[in-house]
Amino acid sequence: MYPQPRQDYVSISFAGQRSGNYNNSKQWRRQSCWRKWKQLSRLQRSLILFIFVLLFICGIVSYPAVTAHLRGPVEREQDTDSSVVQRPVIPHVLPEPVVMGQPLLPEQPSQRKLSNRRGPPILQNRLLKKGNTSDTMVKDKAAARKNGREEEGVISWHGAVIDTEQVTEDTVDTEDLRRNKEVLSKESEAIWLEAVREAFRHAWKGYKDFAWGHDELRPISKSYSEWFGLGLTLIDALDTMWILGLKDEFEEAKAWVATELTFNKNVDVNLFETTIRILGGLLSTYHLTGDTMFLDKAKDIGSRLMPAFNTPSKIPFSDVNIGKGTAHPPRWTSDSTVAEVTSIQLEFRELSRLTQQPQYEAVVAEVMKQVHKLDGKLDGLVPMFINTNNGQFTHQGIYTLGARADSYYEYLLKQWIQGGKKENQLLEDYLQAIEGVKKNLLQKSSPNGLTFVGELSHGQFSPKMDHLVCFLPGTLALGAHNGLPADHMDLAKKLMETCYQMYVQMETGLSPEIVHFNMHQGSTRDIDVKLADRHNLLRPETAESLFYLYRFTKDHKYQAWGWEILQNFNKYTKVSSGGYTSINNVCDPDYPSPRDKMESFFLGETLKYLYLLFSDDPNLISLDQYVFNTEAHPLPIWPSTV
Repeated sequence: MYPQPRQDYVSISFAGQRSGNYNNSKQWRRQSCWRKWKQLSRLQRSLILFIFVLLFICGIVSYPAVTAHLRGPVEREQDTDSSVVQRPVIPHVLPEPVVMGQPLLPEQPSQRKLSNRRGPPILQNRLLKKGNTSDTMVKDKAAARKNGREEEGVISWHGAVIDTEQVTEDTVDTEDLRRNKEVLSKESEAIWLEAVREAFRHAWKGYKDFAWGHDELRPISKSYSEWFGLGLTLIDALDTMWILGLKDEFEEAKAWVATELTFNKNVDVNLFETTIRILGGLLSTYHLTGDTMFLDKAKDIGSRLMPAFNTPSKIPFSDVNIGKGTAHPPRWTSDSTVAEVTSIQLEFRELSRLTQQPQYEAVVAEVMKQVHKLDGKLDGLVPMFINTNNGQFTHQGIYTLGARADSYYEYLLKQWIQGGKKENQLLEDYLQAIEGVKKNLLQKSSPNGLTFVGELSHGQFSPKMDHLVCFLPGTLALGAHNGLPADHMDLAKKLMETCYQMYVQMETGLSPEIVHFNMHQGSTRDIDVKLADRHNLLRPETAESLFYLYRFTKDHKYQAWGWEILQNFNKYTKVSSGGYTSINNVCDPDYPSPRDKMESFFLGETLKYLYLLFSDDPNLISLDQYVFNTEAHPLPIWPSTV
């Protein structure tokens, strides 16, 4: 008999299961763990929770020390090093050049929504530290890295991917370091200059494609607008192209001037604007190139402007018909603005010198002679309007260095320089006016004490400052360079800081047309901007003064400020199809509201001054040989006849 077969498995059933198979689901396991947790006493549960919390807190406290130890001594030294050099690793993206011994380029967040208020924190940092700009900015970047806000390979707001490399004087021979600095400086200069050339080419492309031969480009609508019908932008930009070395663009513009430009037109033009933009532009281009065609054109337009001076008072009318040879005041008044009639002298004086025809200089000299002896001034400050019939100031009691008066003060100094520093009456009027500014118009803002130039209206001070006033730092610096009191340079530097803050405290990094400064104790920010004043017209005055301050001081922070301004023009005003546009709202980075107009002075002045600012060649339009008119056209300082 064989034994009965033995079963070699055991069957087990679990109650409560919906099938006979073992269920290892997460839900079942969670229920089991929860039962075990509930079986513990309240004291046991509290003790376990306390231990977990304690371990978590200890981990947080010890984390920085552990990570610093793991990074090692090299990275800790890099965090505090002030000689960090940044280099772009994407060659086709415009980099941010940073040179040892020079300031780091301005840095902004890649998303402005993270911080809509640009200015006050930056300003407080700058005013508190008062040290070398480059040291301050490097330390700020090192602190940012410590806090985890900056890592290697981060895309900056300019769009360049950057990394960091430590270079210290401890590890580099002093002579090698000096040579490295020189090489890096030249590389940075080349990058900055090419950036301005590229901006000009882009602006010129829009003008050439959509507005060729017309006055101004409308880049949004890809069209043009006419003011005088004389190719205003093209003539204004001639000497800029020559200075920037854009020879192809210059030659095509020169061909248009030679074959297409004619002043034999039945059209009214503004005496002041035509003088500074067209006459000044042609004279400047003649001096730079030696081409007499430009001088012939200058003679033509100069002679056609002369009827403006046929007035009872010898104070010129504002408007001239260059085809008919007639002139008249505006339809609504018999007044001319003081700035306009006193800011045409450089150009007419130079035209007389070149043509040996004294009538041009004579008519503008008569204007200055009459304004010099007029009543109605306040400590050398002049009202804004003058009557063409009786030659007297009108609307008296209002004094400003902004619109309608600004370039009067500029041309007092520049005529004195142009003529070889011999015309003492001009110098006396200038020095008296600067003292008048200090006495009546100079104040400081709250809370950070920015020095600014306000306005006076019938004895009442207004903390209003036009962007136009930002010509003043450069003019003061030019005077100090030519032997005027040293405190003029001190004031120039303070006002330069203020003009820069008019940019940096705006959400787009671009200055509005007009600002109002807070003067009340307890103010939280220095600058307020009214709704109607938030536009930016691509104006040049701040770039102009930055150029003068850098040329005379060699302080690289002025180049860094100019670079930041150029980048913000590129970010908020550049039109993809060509050209740049003025904008309506510098306080809204999401929609700055383009105005669809590129003023001729953007090419004639703004980009020219930025290019000269970025150049380290003091002989590129030497300020000992040339004086700039108020439209940035360089005219020669007359040789001494002694």
